[in-house]
Amino acid sequence: MENRYHYAPVLKALEELKSMGFTIDFNLLEEDIMHNPNSYEILHIYRYEGDSNPDDEAIVYGIKSNTGEKGVFVAGFSANSESRAAQVLLELSIKGNKH
Repeated sequence: MENRYHYAPVLKALEELKSMGFTIDFNLLEEDIMHNPNSYEILHIYRYEGDSNPDDEAIVYGIKSNTGEKGVFVAGFSANSESRAAQVLLELSIKGNKH
């Protein structure tokens, strides 16, 4: 599936995704994402850019697991705030764009 990109504040992104059935907090499954990235598909990417402070930037991923569970993963966007799982998701989204 082609990724859908949106620009919205984190709270609005979470509300929109929840209304579409994305209810699992995949931040709690960070280790599994890192070790099994091909078990997840990114369906939506929301990016928020702060007005003046780069530290306000964030990405909210709408993710579907290979078992059909849908949820979200929230990551800071600055280089020093990204978790390893967020880096894996970013690589997945970049790979997905090449198709």
